[in-house]
Amino acid sequence: MKPLLALNWKLQKGPAEAFSWCRTLLEQLPDELPADVAVMAAAVSLDRVGNALRGSGVQWGAQDVSKHAKGAFTGETAAGWLNELDCTYVVIGHSERREYHFETDAIAGEKTAVAIRAGVKPILCVGEKLDVREAGNAESYTLTQLETALSWLTPEVLNTEFKGSLEWLTIAYEPIWAIGTGKTATPDDAENMGNAMRYWFVQRYGETANNLRLLYGGSVKPDNIKALCSRSNVDGALVGGASLELDSVVKMLEALK
Repeated sequence: MKPLLALNWKLQKGPAEAFSWCRTLLEQLPDELPADVAVMAAAVSLDRVGNALRGSGVQWGAQDVSKHAKGAFTGETAAGWLNELDCTYVVIGHSERREYHFETDAIAGEKTAVAIRAGVKPILCVGEKLDVREAGNAESYTLTQLETALSWLTPEVLNTEFKGSLEWLTIAYEPIWAIGTGKTATPDDAENMGNAMRYWFVQRYGETANNLRLLYGGSVKPDNIKALCSRSNVDGALVGGASLELDSVVKMLEALK
């Protein structure tokens, strides 16, 4: 399984810029990609991003989704619409959604269920603040986030509704203290949390959890991505600031060769 490089643009790149950026990216990519690449664009840019990338092998997705399939929910984006736009992925529960929009683990869980049932693969984000880590509670805090968000996904539901497979789900560990701060979790930090999360999934769902992708997110750059992704339970990266510049993206892919 190749690592996944998910480029989270956040509130950057409107439709015109997004289209141009993606077309230029395709011109600069190597013939054989060392990682699966997905552009996570703003909702208004997704159609243009799809037009630019369709048929290239580079995937795309959204940064958020409504927990509602339809209804009187002004400003929301339905998972079914993302499917219509051929989105492969959607980021759910990002720390910025949690902080600025007061989204809880339970809401993240509802969005995860809605997304996958609409045919869009969730990238579910979890991770702790600095005070939690300094208190020695990073692992228990993060595993509780998973337990709450995935409480609906019982082993019975997994077997009956998803044929026992977890390949549709990706987890992104993003320690909040390392997002946009210049601080980065060490490869050991990322691997230790990856080990803990993998063990939690295996205990709950069995060996199928070994096919689950675990990403790291938080100040990922060309000069640290290789060390992070070389660990056995770090299967790629959710990249923020370093995803905005073409040169940076190309250098990250070169580092992953």
